[in-house]
Amino acid sequence: MKKKIVVVGCGFGGLQFVNHLPKGVFDIMVIDKINHHQFPPLFYQVAASQIEPATISFPIRKLFQQRRDVRIRLAQVLAVNAAEKVVDTSIGPFVYDYLVIATGTRTNFYGNAETEKHALGLKSTYQSINVRNFILHNFEKLLYADEKESLYNIVIVGGGATGVELAGAFAEMTREVLPKDYPNIDSSRVHVYLLEGGEHTLSAMSRFAQDYSEKQLRSMGVIVKTGTLVKDYNGELLTLSNGETIRSRNVIWSAGVTGNTIAGIPPEAQLRSGRIIVDRMNRVEGLDSVFAIGDVAYMETEKYPKGHPQLA
Repeated sequence: MKKKIVVVGCGFGGLQFVNHLPKGVFDIMVIDKINHHQFPPLFYQVAASQIEPATISFPIRKLFQQRRDVRIRLAQVLAVNAAEKVVDTSIGPFVYDYLVIATGTRTNFYGNAETEKHALGLKSTYQSINVRNFILHNFEKLLYADEKESLYNIVIVGGGATGVELAGAFAEMTREVLPKDYPNIDSSRVHVYLLEGGEHTLSAMSRFAQDYSEKQLRSMGVIVKTGTLVKDYNGELLTLSNGETIRSRNVIWSAGVTGNTIAGIPPEAQLRSGRIIVDRMNRVEGLDSVFAIGDVAYMETEKYPKGHPQLA
């Protein structure tokens, strides 16, 4: 009888893992809560109306049409019972011989419930569409609203790769698209802010990349503020750690991520960041038949003593 492999998540990690398994050797089940594979590096382009969502969304069933050994189930994974080798989901339990967790990450609001309630995330195609529609809807409001300042200001929190790309894309939109599509809006009053808590943007990259990105963004009209933390956001007013405030209804949060862990993983195998601790074989600490791959996995090596970087 074929061994049963259950893969939770069909992002970069889950998709590549299944594609590298030999055909016909295992009984494979892929469980995901959405029916398409996404391409996170281009979420910002969807959000800024540069490309259509369909260009970065690929139906999972179509990706595995030639794999008769792969079954797809759309479900929310609720918990793992490692002792019984069962995954509990919203559509029922599934037995496994080997479990591969490839659940990726989600936006980290660092416990600020008020900010989480009002700020926009950018960790899925759906969220990218939501950002795009939200910003465009607020541009429409500029045509008739009495209070306009908060509608004019677009604030991106987090100066990593996503934040930098998004700030540049919105600056281009303001300069190139807005005057044509909204001739009655004073595009010179639209301000794009990029807020970064560290000394520089792109903290994980070289000093050259940091300086170059900041210089380029400022040349495009982006207001870059480094060494700046967000203290609170109520949907209208953004309060910074230095006491400064920015009026904005367009706040996009890309200041960090936390792992999408699953109930049932032992606490000692998890970090506060939500990542799951694995060995050199990606085996979850303390669980023989459970593995974690991709951004949710935390593996220390000589090259990466603080864990491999999260790339998606």
